[in-house]
Amino acid sequence: MIITTKDGKSIDTEKDLTAPERHILQKLFLWESMATSINEFTDQKKVALLKGWNNSGPIEESTALKHIIMDLEKKVATRLSANNT
Repeated sequence: MIITTKDGKSIDTEKDLTAPERHILQKLFLWESMATSINEFTDQKKVALLKGWNNSGPIEESTALKHIIMDLEKKVATRLSANNT
């Protein structure tokens, strides 16, 4: 899957992310729509990175994953601010 962030960066999840990072990303896609605050999204990100893939242990974020997560955080903030207006 190719993900293009709002700042125009294209990331190929097959090439640019490890399998464990893709697993984390799947969880974060879900939390993007469910989080009731940025803090909740950030907390869930931390938990997912600490647990890793099938509780295999911590996952270190690659630069590509960091870019995607920053973009997801912006999307959560935008969604939440739209809901508060």
